[in-house]
Amino acid sequence: MKRRTFVQRIGSILAVLGITEAEWLAMGNSYYQALAQPTPRKLALLIGINQYRKSSSLSGCLTDVELQKELLIHRFGFQGSDILTLTEEQASREFIEAAIVDHLVKQAKPGDVVVFHFSGYGTQLPGELETLQNALVTTNENQEPPDSQIANYLLEDTLLVLLRSLSTNHVTAVLDTSYSLPSTTQPSGLRLRTRQESATTQLAAAELDFLKQIKTQPELNPVVVLSATSEPQQAAKEVLMSGFSAGLFTYALTQQLWESTPATAIQVSLSHVANSIQQLGSKQQPKLLSKKKNQPGVVTVDNLLPDSRSGAEGAILAIEEDGKTAQVWLGGIPTQVLEYYSANSRFSLATGGQLVVRSRTGLTAKALVSKVADTTPLQVGQLIQETVRVLPRNINLILALDNKLERIERVDATSAFAGVGHISTVVATEQPADYLFGKLPQTPSRYGLFTLGGELIPNTDGGVGEAVKVAAQRLSAKLATLLAAKLWRLTQNQGSSRLPIKVTLEIVSNISPRVVMQQQTIRTLDTETAAKKSLNNPIIPIGSKIQYRVQNLSDRPIYFMLLGLKNHRSAIAFYPWQTPQEPNPDTQPQLQQVIIAPNETVTLPQTTPASGWVVSDAASTWEHQLIFSTAPFNSTLDTLEKAKYSAGDQQPIATLINPLEVGQALLQDLHNSSAIKAEMNPTATDSYTLDVSNWASFNFSFQVA
Repeated sequence: MKRRTFVQRIGSILAVLGITEAEWLAMGNSYYQALAQPTPRKLALLIGINQYRKSSSLSGCLTDVELQKELLIHRFGFQGSDILTLTEEQASREFIEAAIVDHLVKQAKPGDVVVFHFSGYGTQLPGELETLQNALVTTNENQEPPDSQIANYLLEDTLLVLLRSLSTNHVTAVLDTSYSLPSTTQPSGLRLRTRQESATTQLAAAELDFLKQIKTQPELNPVVVLSATSEPQQAAKEVLMSGFSAGLFTYALTQQLWESTPATAIQVSLSHVANSIQQLGSKQQPKLLSKKKNQPGVVTVDNLLPDSRSGAEGAILAIEEDGKTAQVWLGGIPTQVLEYYSANSRFSLATGGQLVVRSRTGLTAKALVSKVADTTPLQVGQLIQETVRVLPRNINLILALDNKLERIERVDATSAFAGVGHISTVVATEQPADYLFGKLPQTPSRYGLFTLGGELIPNTDGGVGEAVKVAAQRLSAKLATLLAAKLWRLTQNQGSSRLPIKVTLEIVSNISPRVVMQQQTIRTLDTETAAKKSLNNPIIPIGSKIQYRVQNLSDRPIYFMLLGLKNHRSAIAFYPWQTPQEPNPDTQPQLQQVIIAPNETVTLPQTTPASGWVVSDAASTWEHQLIFSTAPFNSTLDTLEKAKYSAGDQQPIATLINPLEVGQALLQDLHNSSAIKAEMNPTATDSYTLDVSNWASFNFSFQVA
């Protein structure tokens, strides 16, 4: 399309939006070229705003745009020229609406795929009949003068009307924002993507007029909307990682979709996304707000993902030093693992090539090309799959000190926690952290331990007037438990494991077991069956008996271990007690390895036909990490046996007395099972080397109510 034709076509839109042709063309020739492409294709409009004229800055919205762009190009086959990004000062209401109309509405044809993404502030404004309207806060928030109460925002209704007017029925909108602040103010180590408007704020007349005009157009198709939150009072949050910030929802969603295969349902992805968000310290629950026609309950991403594409942990972004090194994108590494992903980790290519990580900065890494297929040269865009994960042995639990603490309190806390082993302290929202130390909002003279999202961890609040140093000593055992959980979460590799295993969580009943959740190693199995049986944020009734059904679909025997947390409070473990055949008061039960033979299915526990683990403690969150290995867990069982248990504690699943030592032993066992460690660096003693061919690890989280 000629430039003159393009400008003429968009002129009427600009007139409605109240901007000039010169302002539009000032956005640059590359922006024009992206809009002017005429051929049917996969189209995307990605919007991210960190810097606002009046609001405090956000940190992760531009990263969100980058996360989505790399995902769409390398996993979903989008052309870079068909992805339009509007960031910072480009993302005004007028430019966003013009871009939707011309880049999406006017170009999308039946069968095309369209993705819209927004990361930034959301808010609510008064509407008709005392209702509230959801709005996306654009970069030019308020019209002049600076103190004007006229809000130049993009209404969510306007966005949805525009997207529903597209000629294609393959439209997805991802909204990493929220509209109302939580009713209570809790300590937080995460930045919120929502803001409160004053009672006198009014929406710009131009936006209301534009909505009135487009409402006369026919709505051709429904839109799939993926929202960062599921409840009005939930807030979308950002997480600070090493070297970057990102929206919790976008980060977890894109990571999950890197691993997805064409048969994976969106609901399953959102279930895993919610789990990842929870592990990063927030109860924020994403939601599928609308479904396509004729697809009740299941919305797939198969229209986006080519059937020939398998899961991946990233892709090659650039080839350097005459093909000796490559810059790689690591968007598919599990969110809780990336922070500790270390040098000498390895990836494979479909062509047979191998890459070895030399350094990492944020989401990108520099890798040495250690092996290249003879006939296929290295290429930008090639997908990479994890083969070896290297983790440091020296891992601390990082505590953020709440900004509401007085200076002397922060000094005392830094000194006190320095005396607790494996604990580091940072200032909240300035550096990555695992948990937050602060005051109880209701009783400022009491200290407690919080998730980054502001949830008080049960039984961590102290008495009135407690000294900071006393609080640090009181929390030392709890911190060791949380560090242990951090260690075993680092083993999670459902996407990259080469062990074919399927695990189902069931509620035991007198009739037949009821499936609650099901997970399997994506790289080795068809995921269609699991997609139909997984639930988002599952709730198990208090008093239920649960069991795990494990299918070993490999040709090797595998060993099993279960560790976990109950309500962030106490560590638990599965204890495989071996009871003597002939009872003897002098003979104590011994722990034994749980071995699952090739092609065998077992249920755990295995005591009686109607047995199971009874889940108690209503309004609690349970988290189980199920780890499988081709080698026995010798160090882990030895560490378990060192703890002293009374006869009454010899239950299949019970409290873990020495969780940190067990977590370290678990990583050592997985390290010992990796034969490749000797080949890589036989003298290295400061890291764990884990081979994805030899272990699989799943995280099951559920609510008890």
